[in-house]
Amino acid sequence: MASPSNVPKPGRTLFALFAVIAILAGVALLQGQTKPKLGLDLAGGTTVTLTAKTEKGKNPPSGLMDQAVKIMTQRVNGLGVSDAEVAKQGSNNIVVNVPGEGQSRVVGLIGTTAKLQFRQVFAYADGKPTAAGATPSPSATPSGTASPSGKPTTKPSGSPSASATPRKRAVSDALAAPTPKPSGSGSPSPTASPSASPSSPLVSPTPSTGTQTYPGVTDKAVIQQFESLDCYNGDRHAPGANDPKRKFVAACAQKVEDGQVGKYILGPVRVLGENVKSATAMPPNSQQGQASWSVSLKFDGKGAKQFGDVTTDASKAYQSDSSSPQAQVAIVLDGQVVSAPQINQGAITGGSASIDGPADSFTQQYATDLANVLKYGALPLEFKQSSIDEVSSTLGSDQLTGGLIAGAIGLGLVVVYCMLYYRGLGLVAVSSLIVASVITYEAVVILGEGMGFRLSLPHIIGLIVSIGITADSFIVYFERLRDELRAGRRLRSSVENAWKRARRTILVADAVTFLAAVVLYFLAVGGVAGFAFAMGLTTLIDLVVVFFFTKPMVALLSRTRFFGRGHPMSGLDAKRLRRTTQDASGVAARKTSQEA
Repeated sequence: MASPSNVPKPGRTLFALFAVIAILAGVALLQGQTKPKLGLDLAGGTTVTLTAKTEKGKNPPSGLMDQAVKIMTQRVNGLGVSDAEVAKQGSNNIVVNVPGEGQSRVVGLIGTTAKLQFRQVFAYADGKPTAAGATPSPSATPSGTASPSGKPTTKPSGSPSASATPRKRAVSDALAAPTPKPSGSGSPSPTASPSASPSSPLVSPTPSTGTQTYPGVTDKAVIQQFESLDCYNGDRHAPGANDPKRKFVAACAQKVEDGQVGKYILGPVRVLGENVKSATAMPPNSQQGQASWSVSLKFDGKGAKQFGDVTTDASKAYQSDSSSPQAQVAIVLDGQVVSAPQINQGAITGGSASIDGPADSFTQQYATDLANVLKYGALPLEFKQSSIDEVSSTLGSDQLTGGLIAGAIGLGLVVVYCMLYYRGLGLVAVSSLIVASVITYEAVVILGEGMGFRLSLPHIIGLIVSIGITADSFIVYFERLRDELRAGRRLRSSVENAWKRARRTILVADAVTFLAAVVLYFLAVGGVAGFAFAMGLTTLIDLVVVFFFTKPMVALLSRTRFFGRGHPMSGLDAKRLRRTTQDASGVAARKTSQEA
């Protein structure tokens, strides 16, 4: 006759648990990381002080400083860096502590202002200072188009597209994904892509005199700045290029392309970065002819309309004169031109744009970093690095040693208590603690590599405290089991009956602990949040160990001779348990009679 389906199968449960532990170990090995990552207090790191730049050295408004701290914290979390601290110091300083070595990239991204602007181009030239009366050399526009599906096609006459800037300075082969419009043939208009038409000089000379003219530019000071601007020296941040209030600005290209750096005269701001609703790093798409990573932008309603207006103006300029610089729309980040694609199509009203570029410079890391700083918006203030220091881990190492010694002493006391009080059953408790430790170690290693989790002193304190929480679960179950044996029930039936009674208590206790950890994690910051995270993680692991190791192991051992027959050293000797209870009851009765 087939056995009932509800008969416990502890062997299968244990096998499944050990299989999961083996899989976690395999994941850690595949990640190439076998040790936990350590936090700032244990492994050292970088501390940078950022000072807000204000007019005449005045203190910035407190509200703007708080907003900057919030944005910087979001950027740190977005990069997956755990245990980093961002705090305001004084009235105009923000101190950022980032754990680990080689964190210059993270520090640089945190302090990036990330002011994004879309401006129409009015002039372009090589980044060297322009001599009076000189004529800039012409530049060619890359050829080739893409169909709506992204496959290369032959561009029909009059077909709209968007061209990249000269010398591959475009960061977008597809600046935007327009709303498909029916063409004369009934097919939708293609997305923005490089144009096949060659480009004439973007700054055209006046034939009669040979001097340069800048159609549409009314600010003579900007023209003088543009002609004297040298983008090959310095940091390529032209004065005033990041000011959205200025009607015309001179700006340098952000990156060196083919050994050259371009410079631009840009018109008024047409779309601001605050109108970008989302930014996402996207991998290369060979089907659409895209060889590099890109950043996909989504505008809000206002931004979509503004983007449609500026692309309309650029397209009209192209239709009037295909060599006109005003056919280009520049994407400006912190005063530098990241991209300036040429628009030779109608209004792009889809509310989206894509920033990409050459595969050698627009890497996954660059795209991810750019998307991260754009996603959380621009900082309300500009900051400069006042100081940057490397933090030593010497003090943290001493504290770590002391913490590990304290943890070892606590664990040793728990083991001694379990062995003296529960005897053979104490081996189950010790084994459960070992399994819990292995799972915790694997979880910390995997989280460190996958999510940037770093083990700090508060985390270690939380893990040590969890030893007591885990031991509580064992004690609740063991005492329920011993109560069943004192009542005269058989061991095998006592194992299941005790589990039913203990299970609810364990779940309630761990649920309360986990809820407290969650509340503490979201309401606290810094080390307290780290303590809460560790306590919540180990509470979940405690449930896994109790349900999938402790109880099945007790059920399996109850079938052995040593435990099944109640050996005196097993800790489950029914006669001894009843005798102990009777002796305790007798002592209590005698005390009561004497008091009476």
